[in-house]
Amino acid sequence: MLQVAHSKEWQSTREKKHEGITEVVKPFDWSYSTNYKGTEQSPAKALEPSSTPIPLELLKRPDPIEFFDEVMLYEDEMADNGITLLSCKLRVMPARLLLLCRFFMRLDGVMLRIRDTRIYVEFQSGEVIREYTAREDKYEVVRQKLAMQGRDAPAQLRDPNNIVDLLPVVDKSLESVQLS
Repeated sequence: MLQVAHSKEWQSTREKKHEGITEVVKPFDWSYSTNYKGTEQSPAKALEPSSTPIPLELLKRPDPIEFFDEVMLYEDEMADNGITLLSCKLRVMPARLLLLCRFFMRLDGVMLRIRDTRIYVEFQSGEVIREYTAREDKYEVVRQKLAMQGRDAPAQLRDPNNIVDLLPVVDKSLESVQLS
């Protein structure tokens, strides 16, 4: 269970008050971490494990963007102990679309966590690819990596785009389905 950096100090000041409590009755994830990958509506055409990655070269092309939006689903400052947020970005081009649902958590002095779900749809072929990647590392390890690169760690640690490549992958899955 995640605990804030100063939790041991806080607990030591309350040892006598709570010495009869030996277990947590209803543990919950107060960091709001999620590994949600999306909901499939059609069991007849379910996503299956795949080795076909999202074609990044097609997404790098200068195709016109017909629609783009970003929605912040939630954000919390974790009682001034960091930040947790979940956002979705949608980019629609004439031949394809890409959806990124990103969970980001920074628990100050403890850890950083990013969980990305990307859904790619190729309109002409009807191919849908879902890629899920979970990354996390200790706060101090990432702070040191940023310092070694000469980057301002406090400023960089506010934006998941600045640190995503510094976090090791702890879980990854790739799935696809052909809709047409």
